Amino acid sequence: MPQTTLTVTAVPVLSDNYSWILRNSQTGATALIDPPDFAPIDAALKSMGGRLDVILLTHHHPDHVAAAEEFATAYGAKIIGAKADAYRLPKLDQQVVEGDEVRVGNATGVVIETPGHTVGHIAYYFAAGPILFCGDTLFSLGVGRFFEGTPAQMFSSLAKFASLPDETLVCCGHEYTLGNAEFAITAEPENKALQARVTEVRSLRAKNIATVPSTLGSERAANPFLRAATAERLGELREAKNRM
Repeated sequence: MPQTTLTVTAVPVLSDNYSWILRNSQTGATALIDPPDFAPIDAALKSMGGRLDVILLTHHHPDHVAAAEEFATAYGAKIIGAKADAYRLPKLDQQVVEGDEVRVGNATGVVIETPGHTVGHIAYYFAAGPILFCGDTLFSLGVGRFFEGTPAQMFSSLAKFASLPDETLVCCGHEYTLGNAEFAITAEPENKALQARVTEVRSLRAKNIATVPSTLGSERAANPFLRAATAERLGELREAKNRM
């Protein structure tokens, strides 16, 4: 039997968001992660064959979910999201909790509860990639603001990624890397991996090229937030970033 191959495509939407299209190349099954705007994502889906099976939501913010129901209607796709947030998400066909599985054809993703940015935030990990759809929990060289959660919650959420392999693609919700880089280098000015990543990011953004997905290995080496040894340190970093 052919090996399952997953391909992931970033679709720029709104001012700095990314929605993600995950396609199972063996079966053609397709998932869409966090859609806020119909037209550009619809065009991308049509260019890839015009199939959509499931819509995966990471959290309730409108810039991640506003077009979910429109896509569900247009394509007959099922919407999947956190059971804890069902009351403030678009109508869910499947409510999930930590450890639940979601399927894209014969590929399986695992739900990881990641409170911090919001209390009901979740991520999806597909080992066949390996690919992590982490919404606004983890960014390249940053983490999301703690709008509803605490530093301790975010620290615990980030720790759940520790067992995932270095080559895991980090598919986050925003193109925030340049701003994150400018802060990160002030937090760890002697970090050689970070210095190299900052140079790379500046070059990419000067050419209007996306800086994501990154890899977990890169983030472990260069992201001060992911490298924070304690929840207190994580909180201090995020507060300092908020003041920039």
